[in-house]
Amino acid sequence: MPRVGGVTETGIQHVLAGRVRQGLRVLRGDLCTVRPDPLPPSVWLRWLPHGVVCLIALGVALGGMAELQDSGHLESGPAFAVAGAQGCAAVLALRRPVPAWWLSTVASVVGAVAVHGRLEPGHAFTWPWSVGGIVAHLLVLLLLALRVHTRVSAEALVVTALLTYLLQGVWGAAHYQPTGVIAVCLYVIAVVLGIALRGRREARAELGRQTTITAEERARRTLLEERNRIARELHDVVAHHMSVISIQAQVALHLVENPSPELRENLDGIRSNALEALTELRRVLGVLRSQDPEDPYGLGETGAQSAPDSPQPTLARLGALIENTRAAGLDVVTSIEGNTPAYAPGVELSAYRIVQEGLSNALRHAPGSTVRVEIHHFPGGLSIEVVNSRPLRPVPPLPGAGHGLLGMRERATMLGGHVSATRTPQGGFAVTAFLPRDGAPQGAPADVAPPLTGKESP
Repeated sequence: MPRVGGVTETGIQHVLAGRVRQGLRVLRGDLCTVRPDPLPPSVWLRWLPHGVVCLIALGVALGGMAELQDSGHLESGPAFAVAGAQGCAAVLALRRPVPAWWLSTVASVVGAVAVHGRLEPGHAFTWPWSVGGIVAHLLVLLLLALRVHTRVSAEALVVTALLTYLLQGVWGAAHYQPTGVIAVCLYVIAVVLGIALRGRREARAELGRQTTITAEERARRTLLEERNRIARELHDVVAHHMSVISIQAQVALHLVENPSPELRENLDGIRSNALEALTELRRVLGVLRSQDPEDPYGLGETGAQSAPDSPQPTLARLGALIENTRAAGLDVVTSIEGNTPAYAPGVELSAYRIVQEGLSNALRHAPGSTVRVEIHHFPGGLSIEVVNSRPLRPVPPLPGAGHGLLGMRERATMLGGHVSATRTPQGGFAVTAFLPRDGAPQGAPADVAPPLTGKESP
């Protein structure tokens, strides 16, 4: 078997056949479709182009029918069918350009075949494309090029030119005025014009998208700059004062001769809380300085990464939080039920913050009270309840706007959970929360007690 460059002739034939099959599949996928691709309303003219197309289609149908009857010697029925199909193709191209091109092409070919044997000397009938067929097909190709990919428009143009050549150049007829060359030239102009207008429209749309992206980047940069400014203020002011409190609490023991155990314990607690506040402040600063406002804690899409600067507190640190609260003079009773499953990092962080805020509220607003912290682990999520009894001592006036409850609700809502804060009949206060296990919105388990209702704490 002869070989060409190390490849057999059979192999070359297989390659060529494969490419031909692939080309036919592409052609079938481009032209054998009925998917809608409607022409949108014009920015300034709105629906005027659609009305103009409908008027042209009506003129094509009426004029084409008269031409086929008078010069083509067709009866009224076939003439009406061919001319009506050409007019309907122009209207159909407003919504489904590819089927409209097929309808116009088939109608024109059928009309050319129908009048082929009826042409007589002395009658200047335009063949194979009639005047109405040329106008209708021009409109269809223009609308096609405006809506579909350039490759599809080129394929439709090539098929149209090939059919024109087969009718006029191969088959031919007698006693007619040829329109094949002029029709193909007009079709080329219509397709080129449609492709150019479509490219201009797509370029403007892309420019609009780029402008939107630039505006979003500018807003993001402004947000990051504002967050960095807030972080600098917190670092320069709050962190400084907390450091001074820690140092003064440490030095105060050396300013008192033979300090009592109670005084030593209180000063140690002040210093410990100041250091803990500094640690939390560093975490907040890390969040503010994060480069991704959508993911400030650095948890990522799967929640597998750690927060900036240091690990965020989790449920494993609740014991230290509760011991610290007891050292501040609050009686805390804990109850944990169920096996601890693997929670998303955001769920553990929010659960810790909710318990922390509940204990802080009890310290500020219910001095001397007893606090009960209950945590229930369910297959679908985590239930938290922090309930304090009525205060044993008068509550001193405290400055502040009281955004703790709002922050808890925002954390829970972000994870698809909920938080309820109510007064108890005994004069205390209760905070209940439920967080889904994976941090996705879902309903609470059936055995989770419904949140209490009542007036919230100010």
